[in-house]
Amino acid sequence: MRQKSGPDGSGDPSYGKTKSADRLKTLFVPKPEASACGSYKESQEAGASEQGHSLAQAPEIGHHGEFIIRFRFTRQLMSHQAPSSLVFCARLIPMDFLPVEEQLQIITRGIEKIVPQEELRKKLQHSKDTGTPLRIKYGIDPTGIDVHLGHTVPLRKMRQFQELGHQAVIIIGNYTALVGDPSGRDEARSKRLTEAEVELNATTYLQQVGKVVDLSRAEIHRNGDWFGKMTFASVLSLCGRVTVAQLLTRDDFAKRYREEKPIFLHECLYPVMQAWDSVEIRSDVELGGTEQLYSFMLARDLQAQENLNQQIAVMSPILVGLDGVRRMGKSLGNYIGISESPYDMMKKFMQVPDDVMKMYFELLTEVPLIEVERLLAGHLKEAKVTLAKLVIAQYHSTEDADAAAARWQAEIGGEALPTDIPDVVLDASLLTDGNITAVKLLTALNLCPSNGEARRLIQGGGAKLGEDKTTITSHDQQIAAAEGLLVWAGKKKYCRVKLG
Repeated sequence: MRQKSGPDGSGDPSYGKTKSADRLKTLFVPKPEASACGSYKESQEAGASEQGHSLAQAPEIGHHGEFIIRFRFTRQLMSHQAPSSLVFCARLIPMDFLPVEEQLQIITRGIEKIVPQEELRKKLQHSKDTGTPLRIKYGIDPTGIDVHLGHTVPLRKMRQFQELGHQAVIIIGNYTALVGDPSGRDEARSKRLTEAEVELNATTYLQQVGKVVDLSRAEIHRNGDWFGKMTFASVLSLCGRVTVAQLLTRDDFAKRYREEKPIFLHECLYPVMQAWDSVEIRSDVELGGTEQLYSFMLARDLQAQENLNQQIAVMSPILVGLDGVRRMGKSLGNYIGISESPYDMMKKFMQVPDDVMKMYFELLTEVPLIEVERLLAGHLKEAKVTLAKLVIAQYHSTEDADAAAARWQAEIGGEALPTDIPDVVLDASLLTDGNITAVKLLTALNLCPSNGEARRLIQGGGAKLGEDKTTITSHDQQIAAAEGLLVWAGKKKYCRVKLG
């Protein structure tokens, strides 16, 4: 039987996991200080012995400080007559949260929708009044190995919640990843991952997530910890809480249903599993994109059925990729990975369309919006360099960002040749008397994905040859494909010909 949370809208401080010291290891607590009423160590020892533990048996409790002590004893204080030493321990050093309006000012930056919005204010107020951190959930399905800037938008929001004193709870979706998120997809995923692939990806994901979120202050759970223990009867019971009509209110499923495209049964389980994660970890707030609204609201329903307080959905807009239109994604080739080299990141940032720079500043940096407006009203190239340096410094260093900007300016922004020009093999069978048409050359070297793209590049004057960047004037121009010929497709794509 699940313990109810308080009626006031905050998370259950006991969390229902207090019997496991291992679960408590990851809870963040400020360093304890001595109290005028007695030493902190004495209070710890009194509390630990009352729970039947010595400090030697539960060293993590003693090490992490007053909030773990508080979490361990809140339930006991509510249900048993506790000695005064335990009451003293629970009151030792309360969390000092910023005023609610100041927290909201930070939380709401770059947020598209909060549902229901007024409940968030109430939760924050109760959190401040009681010194109880809110539990902030973010789920990650390790379906790939690269974390890109699109992923960092909710992760940055989680870090802000951490800095406001709240508890980050990261769900590694090792079981939901086996299904695959159907959000925004017109069809089922063609390839389902194995458990081994998911686990390998999860390790790499966490290393990269640690560049954004302070993992030493976060709880990390794999949802296989609970789904892996479910019997088939339990799965049927959970599925019995959701109707097919409810599932068809999802935009992606509704679209497929209208177009008579298949919706597989395992895909229908995905939002149910995601929602149940919120029940298991008793989330107060869940972070994600606007396309996740259905799952977030389903989580509220399931929490209510379990007599738990309902979470608030805090949703960010979807970060568009380098094409300025579609969501950032590796499969679309329009992404900037946070583990890429500083120079590669810089080159990609300089491809960001001007009209999405405001979104990038707002979602990826802390620059005040008034200052963003000033930057964008000036020279856009300089604003783009500033944006790139700010973001690159977050995942590398300020020195790396400065060096990448200087190199880009020298090699691409200025007149110097790049130092990383790749050699690309050109099949000699494509040549006629050593020559090849301009369109064929550009596509054969993979500088353009299609003949149409190559023609548009040539018409726009962006296709050039040699170190002096001689412009190719027509799509059927015959090019002498000599060994080492330098070919340009715009300023940022280039290679030397290697005959093969």
